[in-house]
Amino acid sequence: MMKNNNSLGFTLLELLLSIAIFAIVIGFTAPLFYSFQVKNDLDLTVNTTAQYLRRAQILSQAGKGDDFWGVMIKEEEIVLFKGESYANRDSGFDEIFLLSRAISLSGLSEIVFEKLTGEPQNTGDIIFSSGINETRVIKINEKGIIDYEPI
Repeated sequence: MMKNNNSLGFTLLELLLSIAIFAIVIGFTAPLFYSFQVKNDLDLTVNTTAQYLRRAQILSQAGKGDDFWGVMIKEEEIVLFKGESYANRDSGFDEIFLLSRAISLSGLSEIVFEKLTGEPQNTGDIIFSSGINETRVIKINEKGIIDYEPI
């Protein structure tokens, strides 16, 4: 009598080869995913900051609450606030956007818009940088024009 030796499993060599191929694919895609995530965080931060600046300007022009409106940009968050300054704000009206740790900021940190005219009290650039050498800039001029290139 002959014995049939057909096994229905995988050999150790086949299993190790599959794991090695999977590890190589993960090794190549992980840095690309990280780069994509950081770029997305940078673009989201710039777009949200521009929206907060425009919202503060519109609220000031509309005379909402008969007060100034502004934006404070800190390392961890961006805050839309009501008041003549961030230190003297009415914190009950704060709108907060949390920032990614991969994004670093420089330039203007507090921008307050005048009531009714919507002109900023200070002008300049807000510079956003990421860990993958990407940089975005929002420019605010004396007329209150908020300029940046959306991606």
